[in-house]
Amino acid sequence: MPVLEALREGLQLKELLRGLGLAVVLARCIPPVSITGNRAIFSGGAIKAGGFFLVFLVARSWLALVSGFVPEPYLDEVFHVPQAQTYCAGRYWEWDDKITTPPGLYLLSVACHKLWMVSECSTASLRTNNLLATLLMVLLATLCRGLVEARAAERNGGTKQQHRTRAVSVYAFHTGLNIALFPVLLFFSALYYTDVVSTLLVLVAYRNHLLRVGPDRPGLASDVRTVVLGVAALLMRQTNVFWVVVYMGGLEAVHAVRSLTLVQTQPSPPTSRYLTLTDHLRFYLRKYSTGEVHDPPLNVAWPDDWLFCLISIAISAVCNPLRVLRQVWPHIAVLALFAGFVAWNGGVVLGDKANHIATIHLAQMLYIWPFFAFFSAPLLLPSFLPFIKGSVRIISRLAIRESRPSTPPIPSTSRQLSKAASKSLESKAEPPQPNTSASSHGRGPVRSLALTVVDSLFARKYVIYVPYVGCTVLASLAVVRFNTIVHPFTLADNRHYMFYVFRHTILRSARVRYGLVAAYTASRWLVWSQLAGHSDPSASRRSAPSAARFTNPPFPSYEAPAVSVLPPSLSGEVSKTTKSKSKNPGTAAPIPNPDTNDNAGVAGSAAAPPPTSPALLWLLATTLSLVTAPLVEPRYFILPWVFWRLLVPAWSWPASPTDNDTDGVKNHSRMANLLRDIGSNVDVRLVLETGWFLAVNLGTMYMFLFRPFFWRSADGGELLDGGRVQRFMW
Repeated sequence: MPVLEALREGLQLKELLRGLGLAVVLARCIPPVSITGNRAIFSGGAIKAGGFFLVFLVARSWLALVSGFVPEPYLDEVFHVPQAQTYCAGRYWEWDDKITTPPGLYLLSVACHKLWMVSECSTASLRTNNLLATLLMVLLATLCRGLVEARAAERNGGTKQQHRTRAVSVYAFHTGLNIALFPVLLFFSALYYTDVVSTLLVLVAYRNHLLRVGPDRPGLASDVRTVVLGVAALLMRQTNVFWVVVYMGGLEAVHAVRSLTLVQTQPSPPTSRYLTLTDHLRFYLRKYSTGEVHDPPLNVAWPDDWLFCLISIAISAVCNPLRVLRQVWPHIAVLALFAGFVAWNGGVVLGDKANHIATIHLAQMLYIWPFFAFFSAPLLLPSFLPFIKGSVRIISRLAIRESRPSTPPIPSTSRQLSKAASKSLESKAEPPQPNTSASSHGRGPVRSLALTVVDSLFARKYVIYVPYVGCTVLASLAVVRFNTIVHPFTLADNRHYMFYVFRHTILRSARVRYGLVAAYTASRWLVWSQLAGHSDPSASRRSAPSAARFTNPPFPSYEAPAVSVLPPSLSGEVSKTTKSKSKNPGTAAPIPNPDTNDNAGVAGSAAAPPPTSPALLWLLATTLSLVTAPLVEPRYFILPWVFWRLLVPAWSWPASPTDNDTDGVKNHSRMANLLRDIGSNVDVRLVLETGWFLAVNLGTMYMFLFRPFFWRSADGGELLDGGRVQRFMW
């Protein structure tokens, strides 16, 4: 059979041994993988090598099948392969005007061929370079996720030595594997396209950025390395500027203002002095100017927190320009070099400028959410657990009520006594709140009406959130009405899946287009909630003094975010303590910090939600990279998905009500206890995500290899495009 022959040709014993050796070498580049539980922590070398070898087998098999069934350049390879061969021949000044991207891929291919001493730049040898890039992507994604968790641990306290010797969590390594198996990336790993190598170089730049925002201040060598890596990323794709400059540069600016030496200030304005709205805002202006910005964990952030986060960071940056410029000048240098290139080239793209004119395409920010929801469907499952639990609880209560005999009604006097007793217990459990309208020396002047009204408005979060949701829905409808752009390439090329997506949805009727706004909104709600995670919001507020230092809203409230609302997390039932409001966040009692365990599996920093600023900067970079593209292609969503995936916190299976009950535990079987132990240390969503990615990859591979077709004329007789075989692809 052709399939077996292609696999036998590509997976020879020599090739398998080479892949196994490469997997072992790359596995040694990752710090020890930590696994908690009843067993001792071990390095996980076999697990890491096995993971790398699994990705190698999948990617090498896919490359072997493509080389066997499609040996000639296909689609965009028709332009990329000859250009690379021209560079291999030493003719560096010859350029195909149909190519839009810079020559970074071709220069790297020439270097790799000389390094491996390959004499001929054939289609097969050029495609093979992506195999190594795919394996390196596992390494870089794992290291980046490990550094994201290390930075989270630093925000919650800890020593430098702990962070330097920190083991990589299982969640970080599994995240790296799944990023490499991402269907859009893996598909193009067997073709000579820029996507895989471009993503790899951006991840290299991102790792360098995460090292720069660590405990140690970056030096000149780090600054120069940042410029070099930024230019290297831009040599692959021009749109990488939004990630290496806007996203990473913005994060470094935030780090610069957060790391300022803070002036001792009072945690909240004393009401005896700050009675007017102007004085209240002036106090927080001084507070933000010293670096005490408002950057809370995302699972406790509401839309108004997003606004205050941006305002506080902007104020702090303006008040400390030298400190910010010292940190971000390498990114400014990269931006200046890119601007010089655009001025010299007369545009962003190198060739085929007529078909690649930058435009405002806001509908891209609607399409991205269903794209994420489809590929990351297993990660969204925890968002539905509260609804499932509630439904099961209601059904069980109804069943119990029907099975029990009817009981006589409780006398009214008994009900009154019960209510009085419960109120007495609640009053003992919760200390009385101080009177904010009077001074500590007795009854003082009342706060100004403007301050009272504004404070009350921001204290009731749902008053802000409901109009916010309504505005987003109206904005989505307006974008569908006025900014739905269908590129001619989308309608003319039925080899891409987007042709069929548009044909059966957006182009079907106006009613369908407007109806899709509900799908966009629901997908956005689910995707954003995964960034916020599913940890207890009250724990995030009271975690550590270092984290609480950057929770400084001018109008604080302890009202918890709604369960899995669009910006905040869908984390389950809101506890009573999170429902209570307080005007002094510093009065909350601290809880034990889980990040003191430096080797927690899915607990601790792996499950910590990111601050608000990285999420907002991710949204900004995603918007800039997409809205300027008139053509809708899944490849354009790769980097937004990768960075979103690196920010998604870990999740563990919820503990059962009897986990702390010794009598209940005895009734559990050993298998149930084992599964619960695994679920508490391994994010089961990632296992499902791996299986889902493999299933999608198998489907797209099958369609590409075994469902070819031909272009024919309208009457179905004459073969078009020279009778070449056409294949389905992303």
